[in-house]
Amino acid sequence: MDSLIHHTLSVALNRRNIARAPVAVGERDPTVATARLRQARPGKFRKSSLPRSILSATTESGSNGAMDTAGTDAFQDIAPTTLADLLGRAQVMDSGIRPLWDAPRVAGPAYTVRCEPGDNLMLHAAIHRAEPGSVVAVESGDLDYALAGGNVCAVARRRGIAAFVLDGLIRDLAEVREAAFPVFARGVVPIPGTKKKLGTLGEPVHVGGVLIHPGDIVVADEEGIVVTPAARREEILTAARAKLAQEAEESLDTWEANHRARIDDALRGLGFSD
Repeated sequence: MDSLIHHTLSVALNRRNIARAPVAVGERDPTVATARLRQARPGKFRKSSLPRSILSATTESGSNGAMDTAGTDAFQDIAPTTLADLLGRAQVMDSGIRPLWDAPRVAGPAYTVRCEPGDNLMLHAAIHRAEPGSVVAVESGDLDYALAGGNVCAVARRRGIAAFVLDGLIRDLAEVREAAFPVFARGVVPIPGTKKKLGTLGEPVHVGGVLIHPGDIVVADEEGIVVTPAARREEILTAARAKLAQEAEESLDTWEANHRARIDDALRGLGFSD
């Protein structure tokens, strides 16, 4: 039975493997990094046996909602600060989840995962199911064990996943950085979790205090992480573009004058006077 499961996973991986774009001069090549990891720790690349319920969950059957990555490309140009101004605090993750290396801004539809505390099985299942361009968002509620390490991140990068946003920890940070895979998490710990507990794929999750549904747009960079509900995608995108256009036309002198007027009005309203 194990050999059949291993064969099924191998076929699925080969069928869904995507071609990497050419690497520019000076860019770290995750394929090379993965090859080094394979030589250093060949045992870590063996596929674990997975429960049938996990093996049957595929993105092609829509188990995690329709991953419309093309419709989220425009959000790559919208900073989290702009989105936060429009969406409010409820859609902004807490500051404890942060980039673990100097990663670029990422934007993509959420592929939602819930791991049981101390266990990382569902995240390890998700990297073989998430669509290219998606952001894997993980609820775990655990700060004692790592959800992923260098090999998992290298494979995720190779398969086209945009980033991990984890309400938890990772390990092998140097390898993750070398693979140039964006990870936003609460920190690093050297010990991995188990792979014995069934969580969920494709269900609403809470990550960094924000409720995320499959397909919601996650935008993350060094400023923070903001989640735009999928149903409000066009509304927020239009408002963000208008806001940015207005700001681009405003000189610093004009901004300063308007800012001072607003602040003085606020002070007067509170009974303050110089």
